[in-house]
Amino acid sequence: MKPIDTPFSDPLAALDLSRLPGRGWSVFVDALTVPVRIGIHPHEHDVPQPIVIDAHLGYGCEPREDGDWIDYDGYCTRVTAFLSGKPHTRPLETLAAEIAEWSFPEWPALGLLTLAVHKPKIRPGTQRVGVALEWTRADYLRRSGKVA
Repeated sequence: MKPIDTPFSDPLAALDLSRLPGRGWSVFVDALTVPVRIGIHPHEHDVPQPIVIDAHLGYGCEPREDGDWIDYDGYCTRVTAFLSGKPHTRPLETLAAEIAEWSFPEWPALGLLTLAVHKPKIRPGTQRVGVALEWTRADYLRRSGKVA
């Protein structure tokens, strides 16, 4: 075997490290309460009722002040505005998927979304009843038909 004449160059030197997945970086929102027209039962169609959103927004890149980042206040404000303009939605699962579908185009730095949505005190004997989903950007792209 031939010995190495010169040392190898840094194998990561050509990579833009700021564009690599931002493992471990996330923004979280706990208990964002928004009035929404939601529910399958006739009495739920009359007036908006509160839903509570817990969101964990994982970065798909390294967050940078001068580049890609997720503004938690902006997320709360914009998701509230998005939901306030929606007509009645029947199942909570549909609403959770719509929030996820809205989130990825709004936040290019978003790589992973874990979302829990519940109706507080909707059933006697429970604190909350709800749904949860976890999507990567690839899941969003498949669902939206942007990737074969």
